[in-house]
Amino acid sequence: MKAAACYFPAGLYILYSAIAAGEIMKSNKVVAEISVVPLGTGSAGVSEYVAACIDVLDKEKGLSYRLTPMGTILEGSLEDVLKAARKMHEVPFLRGAVRAVTTLKIDDRRDKKLSMEGKLKSVKKRKLDVKL
Repeated sequence: MKAAACYFPAGLYILYSAIAAGEIMKSNKVVAEISVVPLGTGSAGVSEYVAACIDVLDKEKGLSYRLTPMGTILEGSLEDVLKAARKMHEVPFLRGAVRAVTTLKIDDRRDKKLSMEGKLKSVKKRKLDVKL
């Protein structure tokens, strides 16, 4: 893999040309957390937008999700997660918002299979009285 160094105001970053060289590794399932926040709606409430984002997920094949009070956890292929995130990001605009902030965190582990349940079980083994 070739590397190129580029200077940015934030410091030195090493950029790999793996994508251009076609050296992308096949990803297993990823676990991701997404939060879509509409702005400019005239209301502090967001449950209408959350419900509409969940409607998007219900139509997606190959994805599992778990709604939490502060975001939604997704499980599926990286491609499917990114495709769903793009659709979810559009929801506020389709409902009249003038701005949206979408935060997406992706856990992509390539050395072994990853799942929502597996991550929870790993913590439970170390902390028996944890509330899940």
